[in-house]
Amino acid sequence: MTIISAVEIGRLTRRLPTTYWIFTLLCFLASPLAAKPRARDLGIPFRGATGPLNAITDVSGVEVGQVSILRGKGKKGEMHPARTGVTVVFPTGRKKMTSVPASWDTYNAYGDMTGLLWLQDSGLLSGPVALTNTYSVGVVRDSIIKWVHERFPNLSENDMPLPVVGETDDSWVNDIDSHWVEKSHVYEALDHATGGPVAEGNIGAGTGTVTFRFKSGMGTSSRKIEGGYMVGVLVQSNFGLRTDMEVAGVPVGLELEKVKLPIENPLPKRDGSICVILATNAPLLPHQMKRLVRHVSAGMVRSGGIGRTSSGDLFVGFSTALPQTDAQGIQHWASLANDRLDPVFEGAVWATEEAIINALVAAEDMSGTNGNTYFAVPHDQLIAAMKKYNRLRPGK
Repeated sequence: MTIISAVEIGRLTRRLPTTYWIFTLLCFLASPLAAKPRARDLGIPFRGATGPLNAITDVSGVEVGQVSILRGKGKKGEMHPARTGVTVVFPTGRKKMTSVPASWDTYNAYGDMTGLLWLQDSGLLSGPVALTNTYSVGVVRDSIIKWVHERFPNLSENDMPLPVVGETDDSWVNDIDSHWVEKSHVYEALDHATGGPVAEGNIGAGTGTVTFRFKSGMGTSSRKIEGGYMVGVLVQSNFGLRTDMEVAGVPVGLELEKVKLPIENPLPKRDGSICVILATNAPLLPHQMKRLVRHVSAGMVRSGGIGRTSSGDLFVGFSTALPQTDAQGIQHWASLANDRLDPVFEGAVWATEEAIINALVAAEDMSGTNGNTYFAVPHDQLIAAMKKYNRLRPGK
């Protein structure tokens, strides 16, 4: 079995805290991440200004850990390949168990995400958010609890997290019945979560996912908001029919309808799912977070998402702007006025749209169970479709 961590540079950067950003940049430039084009590199004209990394980690304090599990060559007749993984997001870093203002929402709820009832009642999120495949939600949830017990033995019962773990179904290329995800994989993702660049495409929880019948996976993006605030999202994208796909308003799916469809056992004609994690440093009350997270669905729709009956579209979001507690134990909250929320809403919509397309652009062909194959969207034909509608940035 091969386990691929997307955060190996984090082990080194944590040893050099005073040169973190310099070292991270050097590692990034020397890594496979730097060689992979992103959607903007192809000239796609997304709206809004991004943060320096164009990633959820542009929100200060957010850390991401990812582990992929790859086993077997996926040749025809091979029944037990692993094409799956785990992705975790810490709101305030893996060395803290801090409760942050949070909320959740859904577009169509044919899916599973644990811990949402207490999140809804308390308005707070404690600990990391994790994503994986449909049949591994339980082991990921249980492993997070064990990890927290081991790493933070002095936490009170009131501080123990009820983990938020979401999923999408990767069973067309991953032998999901073999339950490949184990505690060790979850611990690897948790222990090596870091800030900095975030790997996209066939990685972590997105190792075996598909979007608009093209190979996709994990994607991320961010937006700068007036007032010095940031909104970032991370998506596990696994939804949509080919003809649904739109990129910056162009009906790319219709243009590429017959391009590189699966070579074996065509996918059932049903929609899939998407999980989105949203982060911001804007000060928001939990009910405002609910409004913000609801706007994630608009970003999904801008990329062509329909939210059919078989689609599980689940979103969770948090703010790293924490309330302050005085000596009497009274919490003092700060929040943006309602009439200042529109730019934050816009950032969530635009970042979600771009993160989905980033997941598609970064992905690579993948074969799995019975030779089932997802093909990545061909960049040249994507660019040609955008040119046909005059929708590339000038100079591209």
